[in-house]
Amino acid sequence: MTGPVKIAVVGLGSMGFGMAQSCIRSGYEVFGEDIVSERMDCFRREGGADDAVETVAAMLDVVVAVVLNAEQIETILFGDAGLVPKLRPGAVVVACATVPPEFARTMEARCQSHGVHYLDAPVSGGSVKAGEGKLSIMAAGTPEAFAAAKPVLDATAETVFQLGDRAGAGSAMKAVNQLLAGVHIAAMAEAMTFGMTQGINPQKFIDVISRCAGTSWMLENRAPHVAAGDYTPHSQVVIWPKDLGIVLETAKKSGLETPITEAALRQYTTAVEMGLGHEDDAAVTKVYARSAGLQLPGES
Repeated sequence: MTGPVKIAVVGLGSMGFGMAQSCIRSGYEVFGEDIVSERMDCFRREGGADDAVETVAAMLDVVVAVVLNAEQIETILFGDAGLVPKLRPGAVVVACATVPPEFARTMEARCQSHGVHYLDAPVSGGSVKAGEGKLSIMAAGTPEAFAAAKPVLDATAETVFQLGDRAGAGSAMKAVNQLLAGVHIAAMAEAMTFGMTQGINPQKFIDVISRCAGTSWMLENRAPHVAAGDYTPHSQVVIWPKDLGIVLETAKKSGLETPITEAALRQYTTAVEMGLGHEDDAAVTKVYARSAGLQLPGES
């Protein structure tokens, strides 16, 4: 790269906005795109550039796609206003969404046909670590893709796991992570409500279990949301039917049964049907509470 590094972050939700902040803080020229105008306003107040991503595409060094799913990734890259044909040869797409491994390999091949690198780079760590530049990134791609993406990786990640020289391995590892994370949140919800049936209030549950062998990172991170009655979304319920669906689909192709994942998925699906899809994913606790006739903190 010659001259100041130009980065576009497409998708300024809780993760993408934090990643954009980290890139701005590192001194790069950062362009943003999101369908929600308020997010764009916040991005510009943080020092993001005014220009639309599409208008500067030919000058970009890195496009970071931090969107919901494979369909959105494909639309951003190759839709009617797709960015990849507009990018200069040698630019790189850093794809951070949770997608099936085979989809990542397909996107890599299509990008390479335009002379553009593709880094399969799902992220983990939550919105706070995104804003601090301390994410864990599970990445796979060619050495050239890693080299082109280095400014973004340095700005946004505390740890970059290099998982192979072909896309797909990063998404496979993210699926493993999401299996555990989704199950752990649902298990937290089940355990907390079970405790409530035995007279253990949510805060006491946190005080004790967080210091015992039954704890998990997800329990310690999400259970306080329930105890506070605050379901402001840091990670929404609606992502889990998609992510655990990817796990089930991938496992099925490998001939593996995943009954624990299936059980967790049913709880998230029920939560979405209850209208909780855009609440924090700790709101899956409400599914258990309703079935037991329990009243959670903050409910009247």
